[in-house]
Amino acid sequence: MPDRPIALDEYPIHQAPLSMRQVATSDRNAYDRCIFHVLDHSGRALLIAGLGVYPNTGVIDAYATLRLGDRLYAVRASDALTDDRLALTVGPLTITVEEPLARLRLTCAADPDDPDGLAYDLTWTAAFPATWEPHHTQYRGNRLLLEGRRFVQAGTCTGHIRVAGEELAVTAGEWTGTRDRSWGVRPIPGEDAGRAGEEQRPEGFHWIWCPVRFDDRFVMVIVQEDADGHRTLNDARLVRDGVPDAQLGWPYPDIIYRPGTRHPERAVLHLTGPDRTPLELTAEILTSSPLAVGAGYPPADDWQHGTWRGRGWTDRRSYDLSDPAAHPLAVYGVTDHAARFTLDGRTGYGIFEHGSFGRHDPSGFTGYDSVAEEAGR
Repeated sequence: MPDRPIALDEYPIHQAPLSMRQVATSDRNAYDRCIFHVLDHSGRALLIAGLGVYPNTGVIDAYATLRLGDRLYAVRASDALTDDRLALTVGPLTITVEEPLARLRLTCAADPDDPDGLAYDLTWTAAFPATWEPHHTQYRGNRLLLEGRRFVQAGTCTGHIRVAGEELAVTAGEWTGTRDRSWGVRPIPGEDAGRAGEEQRPEGFHWIWCPVRFDDRFVMVIVQEDADGHRTLNDARLVRDGVPDAQLGWPYPDIIYRPGTRHPERAVLHLTGPDRTPLELTAEILTSSPLAVGAGYPPADDWQHGTWRGRGWTDRRSYDLSDPAAHPLAVYGVTDHAARFTLDGRTGYGIFEHGSFGRHDPSGFTGYDSVAEEAGR
């Protein structure tokens, strides 16, 4: 048992009769993390960056990936978690909360031994209030496998990104930024799943997560379905300044896939306005970044979040994404697609995050090896 308080214990923010050093669960999969998406409106570049804390495994880690053309540049770092929970720094990667819920700074220091590697200095500024997503739970057998609380927000980004001898100017009028913060329990590698993991594998999983920023509004859509199309997570929300959030009905997605894949090229999300007016949120995919390549999301085979790599571990590398066959596991993970959206005559930008694995009856997918035969759902 730790015998001394930590600095955060000075503040009246406790949720349990424990030091802020500890979380109120013994589950090794306890986590607290964030993700940022920064995309240019031409579809040339997509930066994804995040940082996570895993208090029951004593790990803090962070990552950044930049999709530029067919090349993905990645920086990953991991270290021992300390008692200074306000220090959001791992190796060269830092997130500074300059004004909570309003302005954050994202930096990736250059590697002196690799001057052409990824580096950036960005200021993320909120354009709309943060909004809650639905409480997220997921079971395997009788075990609560995932329970998360998450808010999401859209804003602007300014600053610069350097990579491969090139500097990209990030400007508010030509780039969009979205982010989310989540915490709770979420699986990290290294645990024997037992019989439930072996015998109760899901037949299918279908996921859509879309934060979209327009000039005067922010739209957030989430869809999670089982193999038979049963909806286990569902929300469509309109966020504007100065007015309560509005619900946009039960979203029905139509996705146009690239033939022979489950890679979306276009999509229409059918929504309903508060006055029952039908609305169509259309997405045109600009560029894509598979989270299992570089970013540490399952089923990545070179590094995953929350895994202990020793003190002061930093890894920089790049991937060629021109040949999808070179990264076979990526199709079994979620992919973040930068997209141009339209809604009721407005044009906006954001992320069409999508993952579809195994059987999904509404899409006509019969198993893990099933793909779209023709362009259409």
